[in-house]
Amino acid sequence: MQAQNNRIDSLKNELTLHKEKDTIRVKLLNDLAYAERRANPNQAIAYLDESELIAETNNYTKGRAKVLYVRGTIDAIKTNYREGFSNYEKAIKLYDLIGYNIGIAECYKDMGIFMSHNDDTGRALEYYEKSKKIYSEYRKEAELAELLFNIGWTNAKVQNYDEAQTNYLKAIEIVEKTGNKQRLSACWGALAITYSNQGNYPTALDYYNKSLALAESIDSRSDIISSKSNIATIYYYLKNYDKAIEIFNETLKYEKDDDKVSSAYTFNNIGLAYKEKGDSQSAYDYFNKANILFKETNNRTGVAYTLNNIGDIYLEAKNHKQALDHYEEAKKICLEIKNYIGLCHSNLSLAKVYEQRQNFNEALMFALESKRISVKYQLLKYEAETEELLSTLYKNIGNYKKALESHQQYKILNDSLFNKENVEKIAQIEYEYKYKQALDSASIRELKLTKTVLTTSQDLAKTKQNYLWAVIGILVISILSGSLVFYQKYNNVKVKNQNIITEQRLLRSQMTPHFIFNSLSVLQGMILNKEEKKSITYLSKFSKLLRLVLENSRDKIVPLIQELDAIDNYMILQNLDADLPYDYSLIVDENIDINLFLIPPMLIQPFIENVIEHAFIHDQEQCEIEIHLSFKNQKLSCTITDNGVGIDAMLQKTNTKKKSLATTITSERLNLLAKDFNMTGSVFVEDRKSYNEQGTKVTLIIPYKLMENS
Repeated sequence: MQAQNNRIDSLKNELTLHKEKDTIRVKLLNDLAYAERRANPNQAIAYLDESELIAETNNYTKGRAKVLYVRGTIDAIKTNYREGFSNYEKAIKLYDLIGYNIGIAECYKDMGIFMSHNDDTGRALEYYEKSKKIYSEYRKEAELAELLFNIGWTNAKVQNYDEAQTNYLKAIEIVEKTGNKQRLSACWGALAITYSNQGNYPTALDYYNKSLALAESIDSRSDIISSKSNIATIYYYLKNYDKAIEIFNETLKYEKDDDKVSSAYTFNNIGLAYKEKGDSQSAYDYFNKANILFKETNNRTGVAYTLNNIGDIYLEAKNHKQALDHYEEAKKICLEIKNYIGLCHSNLSLAKVYEQRQNFNEALMFALESKRISVKYQLLKYEAETEELLSTLYKNIGNYKKALESHQQYKILNDSLFNKENVEKIAQIEYEYKYKQALDSASIRELKLTKTVLTTSQDLAKTKQNYLWAVIGILVISILSGSLVFYQKYNNVKVKNQNIITEQRLLRSQMTPHFIFNSLSVLQGMILNKEEKKSITYLSKFSKLLRLVLENSRDKIVPLIQELDAIDNYMILQNLDADLPYDYSLIVDENIDINLFLIPPMLIQPFIENVIEHAFIHDQEQCEIEIHLSFKNQKLSCTITDNGVGIDAMLQKTNTKKKSLATTITSERLNLLAKDFNMTGSVFVEDRKSYNEQGTKVTLIIPYKLMENS
């Protein structure tokens, strides 16, 4: 904090001395705004307003882009995600104009953080990967380490611990080279959390103590808070509740009034400790404090945790109605944000409520769901508790064989979590941490004695040791080789299956049965009304469209002219049946040879179908649909624009599943096609009101190949 204040004072002095309204002043104002973004956001915005005016006057594009980037950051702090995202996207466009890729990487990184905080893990990782690619290309090690940490954290939120640990270890490897102690402390702490959540408490406590020692050496308040809270949590898991409460209260001394999220988690954890001690009233009070702070900060993960915990208090008091209400609300949130730990808690607790009500079949359903989740995501603690409850439920419904199996499995799991070896190991690590210097000195003396003994026995042991290492080496190589072959085969099968599933879903979405049924009904009506010429025209267009769809579905790539022909036929059919025909236009830039470009089939049609089905209100007089293909910077772009109600209005309706399906399937398909085409594709949907226009704009970046001249 002192260093930050010194930097702000230094920048202010430079700004006072530099009166000229040029690019140097723009940089100073932007740096000051970024430095003040958290502590003094209003002043930061004032700096940005001045900076933006000077940058526009001097036509300083990089300065204007940085203004938008910092505005986006301030919006993120205020949790104004929509406005923040818009500012980042505008900044990317400006950075792209001047080829400043590092600025683009910074924007993608923060957009990933946006999505992660908004519990959209898929899009968060997508933006992180874009940023990672740029940082890696430019060898920006400090930025890459921070990004790897964020990728690890986002994976950990959805219990993908193997991927999280891989990224944390990569970040640690970089940080140890750069010497950033604060980042190293944070990485150790985050890595410890993954081991703790998997029930590996000795390894977790070892990393927590490393993190705490380093945080204290550099006086990093946030990392001290994090490490102490997590160490206290491990003592809670080991049922040493007084020790846990003591350390949690120490943590509160470091927390400030404006650090609501951190305080909320601490209150929640103190409540858990009091609950286990049997002090339900104190536990309830702390859970309520935490729940209020989580709601104020829009932290849905925290809200779900506290709802589950308050439900536990009501369950203990046998207030089943209140318990069910809290568990169901928590379960709904956990499903939305994919919080599998919280989801496991909710299902297990719902099973306990119905077990107390003697409704054993209903309880069994929730218990089995809890078991499925806990096994899939390696949540050993919940798996053990679930097996214990299942044993009781099976016994009550008369299935004594399964009751015995569940009880035996419970004992195995419980022993693995709380056995004597783990407790002794934790005590040993704690002792080593507290008396590190004395132990180091003793270790040095022991090492010298050992070295003397080894020197005297080296000749006798050398041959035996060589044989042992040879055997170990052969075994390790065999295991690694076998694992590599298995992994490659597994990965190939997984990719093939994913391709098949995605393509099947795509084919189902390309030409809906609803459209075909309506088309045949229209044709039947024309025939009955003896509109021979019109029916022949309609049948001709309909059969041509079906043939194109079937042909395109068989091929991975088709000529662009063939794809456009299918779209044209589709729109002609729609207009033949429409009360008010759609004002439809297809524009292709002159620099695109539609006979040479080869693209994946049926990427564009689902979005046009979405426009027709969802974009326009019933009594709209003029319905416009424009499709525009352009080719710039080696990218083939297709924009689909309408003048309907707009995507924001559509999202407020209840029936938005189809639009989401088209966007999701297309995104998945583009990801799968990236390797084949050796280029990325993307889809982006936006409301045109941001351009002071009406309707929706869909932008597709389409992977392509060029047909070789014969």
